[in-house]
Amino acid sequence: QVQLVESGGGLVQAGGSLRLSCAASVNIFSLYVMGWYRQAPGQQRELVAALTTRASTSYADAVKGRFTISRDNAKNMVYLQMNSLKPEDTGVYYCNAHSASGGLPDWWGQGTQVTVSS
Repeated sequence: QVQLVESGGGLVQAGGSLRLSCAASVNIFSLYVMGWYRQAPGQQRELVAALTTRASTSYADAVKGRFTISRDNAKNMVYLQMNSLKPEDTGVYYCNAHSASGGLPDWWGQGTQVTVSS
């Protein structure tokens, strides 16, 4: 069993910044691709950023150049630094662990709300 706990969401004005944190109960970074997803009201959950087991990163086009995903292996933490926030970034942000080999279950956090006001 892996637990993922997000924190750091909140209300911010457009142009501002937030840093989301995801605490993993165990160190899984060598087995799992870590990702941040978001879900806006009435919309499907979408992948925002991903960090592979080899620390390669990828981003949705909508956030490239503004968001940065990173991890701290010693602390079992994954972060999402969000800069130049826009109202369309509003949503619930979820931390996800996806098995790199496909042979292990996925894990999700409970989500943290991000609201960007215009």
